[in-house]
Amino acid sequence: MNLLTLNSIASLKEFTADTIIDVRAPAEYADDHLPGAINLPVLDDAQRTEIGTIYKQVSPFMARKKGAALVAQNAATHLQGPLAAKDGGWQPLIYCWRGGQRSGAFASILEQVGWRVQLLEGGYQSYRREVVKTLYNIALPHRLMLIGGSTGTAKTALLQQLAANGAQILDLEGIAAHRGSLFGGVSSEQPTQKMFESHISSKLLSLNPAKITFIEAESSKIGERLIPPSLWASMRAAPRFQVSSTLDARSDFLCKAYADLTHDKVTLCDLINRLRPYHNRQQIMEWLGQVELGEWKKLALGLITNHYDPRYAKSTDIKETTVHSIELSDLSDSTLSKTAKTLIGRFN
Repeated sequence: MNLLTLNSIASLKEFTADTIIDVRAPAEYADDHLPGAINLPVLDDAQRTEIGTIYKQVSPFMARKKGAALVAQNAATHLQGPLAAKDGGWQPLIYCWRGGQRSGAFASILEQVGWRVQLLEGGYQSYRREVVKTLYNIALPHRLMLIGGSTGTAKTALLQQLAANGAQILDLEGIAAHRGSLFGGVSSEQPTQKMFESHISSKLLSLNPAKITFIEAESSKIGERLIPPSLWASMRAAPRFQVSSTLDARSDFLCKAYADLTHDKVTLCDLINRLRPYHNRQQIMEWLGQVELGEWKKLALGLITNHYDPRYAKSTDIKETTVHSIELSDLSDSTLSKTAKTLIGRFN
């Protein structure tokens, strides 16, 4: 059995295993896991709780005895299921919470089959320590360029055009599964904070620190996910490219970007009602009426002028870090593509 040590996040690139297997319970795996790992639990959530109770209330010996039987049963299920087609040359890397009994037991069984098994020393905890070190304790080496602009200026779409034209990007809203505004978290569930940070560290690992990485200017919180301190510090110090456009173009873009919400008026009304602490009753009723009538352009214009722009002006200091500003007459794909090429030529 080969014991592997994770000395840094970059060490992940050196792992040669065909499959990374997380043998922790499904709830642990869902909270966070190594990039690319699959979950083959040796104890499911209920079994893990049961064994923990026996350990505390009866004895460690009885817990290990019961646990060993369950591990053997679950290992047999995995061997007859997901692992049934693996040939003799297959090499797995196995880990649990801290590289202890769960991963050790499963690794021993697979080794007896004849596979060359790798075991992660320190388990998931060793990986999490390196993520925290990268995103909390040290300065990032990456050269960031912020894409700033008020709501509706197609910043995310521009970011995707930059990627399509060969630039490096870090799409935090994509990683956070949130579109960054009041309506941003409707269509999908956000990852846990730990998973969010794992995805960020994995993406940073794939980027060349010597090249410019374009990133959308964000607040420190995207939905319920917090941007980790090292990245936030780099963003605060990064130069900014500021995008602006006409109210007409911005409202048209918002109608297109959030077209999915126009099919769910109940959810949309609920979201608008959340703005009651910030606006008077008359304004809220006007917006709700526009939802009922399907007056999407009027709604978008009203939200931009009376909600988003005033809040953006209060929360953003863009003067010192802005290196270039551009006014776009429209926010079409062709215009955004041309703008992306201009940015790449200027800053990359």
